[in-house]
Amino acid sequence: MDTWQRRTLIYVVVLVGVMLGYAAAYDAGMSLFEGSPISFLHALQVVVETFTTTGYGSDAPWSSAAMNLFVIAMDLSGVVLIFLALPVLVFPLFEEAMSTTVPTAADEDLSDHVVVCTLTPRGETLVDELDSWDVEHLILEPDRERARDRYEEGYDVVHADPQSVDGLEAASLSTAQALVADDTDPVNTSIVLTAEEVAPDVRTVSVVDDPDRERYHRLAGADDVLSPRALLGEGLAAKVTTGISTELGEAIEIGEDFEVAELPVHRGSDLVGRTIAESGIREQSGANVVGAWFRGEFESPPAPDAVIDGGTVLLVSGRETQLERLKDMTLSDVRSLGRGRTVVVGHGEVGGTVADALSAADIAHVVMDRAEDPTVDVVGDATDPEALVRAGIEDAGTLILALPDDTLTEFAILVARDLNPSVELIARAEETENVQKMYRAGADYVLSLATVSGRMLASTILEDEEVISLDKQVEVIRTHAPGLVGRTLGEADVRARTGCTVVGVERDGEMVTDLGPAFRIEEGDELVIAGTDAGTNSFTETMGSRSD
Repeated sequence: MDTWQRRTLIYVVVLVGVMLGYAAAYDAGMSLFEGSPISFLHALQVVVETFTTTGYGSDAPWSSAAMNLFVIAMDLSGVVLIFLALPVLVFPLFEEAMSTTVPTAADEDLSDHVVVCTLTPRGETLVDELDSWDVEHLILEPDRERARDRYEEGYDVVHADPQSVDGLEAASLSTAQALVADDTDPVNTSIVLTAEEVAPDVRTVSVVDDPDRERYHRLAGADDVLSPRALLGEGLAAKVTTGISTELGEAIEIGEDFEVAELPVHRGSDLVGRTIAESGIREQSGANVVGAWFRGEFESPPAPDAVIDGGTVLLVSGRETQLERLKDMTLSDVRSLGRGRTVVVGHGEVGGTVADALSAADIAHVVMDRAEDPTVDVVGDATDPEALVRAGIEDAGTLILALPDDTLTEFAILVARDLNPSVELIARAEETENVQKMYRAGADYVLSLATVSGRMLASTILEDEEVISLDKQVEVIRTHAPGLVGRTLGEADVRARTGCTVVGVERDGEMVTDLGPAFRIEEGDELVIAGTDAGTNSFTETMGSRSD
């Protein structure tokens, strides 16, 4: 039942109860104090006239003080109750009449779509991905006001309960390709159980907040169960575990002995303070810089005068030996010698995953949390300078903030940066919109849970498409581009028009990586492009479809 309907029912019940009570009291009072018995119906008529202000004083005057006081009380309370009807009944009716009408059922011809049950921040990233792949989708929202807000924002929304058979049928689940349950764990399992009843053949993907409950999502019938917080923890830890050694770590193989990799530049590296042109990356390593993240903003290609600082992340392509040489250039002398412990602040699911990864890599670290636990080394608040000092922030090499509260994380970044200006600071963000604030506060690298989760969902649903992600922020994708056939890369000006870089072209089963402005795209060529979500989306929109 909607909030407005519930309020209306309560108001009507209270109003009728009060009026009947007043009628009974008035009937008794007229007999007891006035000596003028009347019928209950007459008494109810007097009360109704009083409450509606249509018949004040029809029985006046009253000779007894008790009846006069009673009538005064009835007059005042009646006016109050009638005026209460304005905000409870009248105003909502006008608001509903003037507000946007949200659909309660999907179009009859909708098919092969993805049903997203409630839209969270991670769901927004998922929807963006589905849009970029031209995959139809539908948001199922049980709350009327949230459904209206989403509808007015331009989302395809149906106002219905995803836990009910009627709700999933309203979303045409039987003709959908997949369902995403993205609410609390109990609600998600309920949605999956209902989906099994409505359309057992449709694939269901459930998001689990507590990994210990994954079993129950699968018992409910979920085909895929995703734990985004664990993935976020692995991503944060990877910034330390891959940076502590000169080994290349994870890279994307484009062709035989040719790869694309994301390499963070660490504080203390000889590259820090130099521009892209001055860095000598191409000359010393042989690798090509495809793009770069500067304080969370991706540039492709980066401007020659862009300055590299601690925390800049380079997207590079080249042969494995070339990338390994560049990897060595990105490391600092301190880190290459293994000095400087890592401080992990926050020991929830994300922080616990980080600590486990560091232990597995045999990297010295200290765990700090507000709650006492055998696995916590220092008990304290991340915003308390003294607590951070006890954790060893002043001589730490890296600080990882794995806090679930973005506001506290932002403040903790300021405190930590003040205590140790040279520490490499890696942070977790709950909301994507807070990422830039964390960079402004002094973070070197920030991963957003919403972005990681959304991209994780997209990769699961779009498993038939070849999508390769680097840390869930930069995409490397393979695609056919009919719009480029017969044109050279110089004529197409892909970088300027889309912000993407063509790093390879597969032709007749062989990968061509030596690409220049004169390279001409032929029919059947499969391009490998690198860029942000927006860039790859722009490429597919302007250069052609991602699939034949």
